[in-house]
Amino acid sequence: MQAVRLVAPRQIELVEIPEPHLGAEEVLVEMRTVGMCGSDLNAYRGTFPLMRYPRVLGHEASGIVVDKGAAVPDRIAQGAQVVLSPYSECGICPACRAGRPNCCQFNETMGLQRDGALTRLVAIHYSKVFTSTRLTLPELALTEPLSVGYHAANRGRISETDTVLVMGCGVVGIGVIAAAARKGATVIASDIDDGKLAGARRFGARHTINSAQADVLHAVRDLTGGDGVSVAVEAVGLPQTFRLAVDAVAFAGRVVYVGYAKQDVCYDTALFVRKELDICGARNALRVFPAVIKMLEARERPFPELISRTFPFAEAGEALRAWDADPVSFTKVMVDVAA
Repeated sequence: MQAVRLVAPRQIELVEIPEPHLGAEEVLVEMRTVGMCGSDLNAYRGTFPLMRYPRVLGHEASGIVVDKGAAVPDRIAQGAQVVLSPYSECGICPACRAGRPNCCQFNETMGLQRDGALTRLVAIHYSKVFTSTRLTLPELALTEPLSVGYHAANRGRISETDTVLVMGCGVVGIGVIAAAARKGATVIASDIDDGKLAGARRFGARHTINSAQADVLHAVRDLTGGDGVSVAVEAVGLPQTFRLAVDAVAFAGRVVYVGYAKQDVCYDTALFVRKELDICGARNALRVFPAVIKMLEARERPFPELISRTFPFAEAGEALRAWDADPVSFTKVMVDVAA
């Protein structure tokens, strides 16, 4: 069967791979929709440190169950529409022992450290599939990136008493915004693109700041009476936004990093101590797929609007080339595997 493989930076090939063998506790999923995210784009550019080449791409994936092993529970039926959780865990490292397998020391995410879903069939353990009878397959494929943002909101312990700055209004940032708004927080969103900021308002942001036109730190202080925000979430991956999170957060505040900076970041670390900040990373997603599916099913926000363009399977390489050439024009790129 055919698969889309990133052989090396900027080198995409359609290759033949064998069909998967179905284990007793696995389901066989016929892939239908695969989303591409910033990690795919950065892997294509050669700037994502966790990528292992060559690799079949695809970790935001939905499809149809076409077969199942003998030990798969009845709750997962043939014909079910499912989204895949692309993460693995070893079960024995410190993170797994602490009940946080999302940051397993030996995690291998589909499409990054192990082969992914940009192919016709995937065999996967039944615990890694989540079903919905109400969502379309493209909507289901939005679950994973929105879950990464939802998990970041949980890491920041966001509640109705918080004012939250979310830097970056890509799909992960939108996941943070939607989750924070759902929890009752007041959300300030910043981005360089007015279109994405308009979208951020539709997903729950009360205030928006175009960081290419205004000083975000001054704007945040104006909006918070000089205090700063109680939670700052960085979903961009730039040294300047990493530092801005520390500057913009209030004394006794929380900082959550979900973006990957491509260069070293230099800080005035005195602020860490003077403000007594809680600074944490947010990796992947921890037990939030069901909550995000319910959020999508409620259709309180226009989540399908996040999909900028869908490419047929054979043009997956062109999708990455187009996104690389004009990144501001895209929020979510998807591939129709069946097309």
